[in-house]
Amino acid sequence: MPRTQRNDNFVDKSFTVMADIILKILPTNQRSKEAFAYYRDGMSAQADGEYAEALDNYQEALNLEEDANDRSYILYNIGLIHTSNGEHDKALEYYYQALELNPRMPQALNNIAVIYHYQGEKAMESGDNDRGDILFNQAAEYWKQAIRLAPNNYIEAQNWLKTTGRGNIDNFF
Repeated sequence: MPRTQRNDNFVDKSFTVMADIILKILPTNQRSKEAFAYYRDGMSAQADGEYAEALDNYQEALNLEEDANDRSYILYNIGLIHTSNGEHDKALEYYYQALELNPRMPQALNNIAVIYHYQGEKAMESGDNDRGDILFNQAAEYWKQAIRLAPNNYIEAQNWLKTTGRGNIDNFF
């Protein structure tokens, strides 16, 4: 039984009913509809913290989905799971793949920046200031790209860029 048919709360049931109606009336092929069903089940499992199940569903969705934009969101969500699991190198791979398919995805750019910033902090804590500085500069570049695409988002990143001198704040507002 698909995960979305097992949900027992009102919001999940409502979402499932609406998604099923949309799937039935949407003028798309059966393969795309199946891909969306797996994607939806992956999102549900991910929201419940069932990451292995979510990854299985996302992989099935990737196997079926042909649309580059839709594939980018599947890859992005896989990246989120790997980030949550502390698998930053794997997460970066998926965020980069998502960006290859959809370069206008500020959330992927932001998450790449967050990982580089985190790695920069760890490098600084271990006394590797040169590496930390390189990683902070990489984070800054990705945050600048994300902010250009979504200027009203990532306020903390904008403040960090300003206070560290890594970005001209006038470019963002």
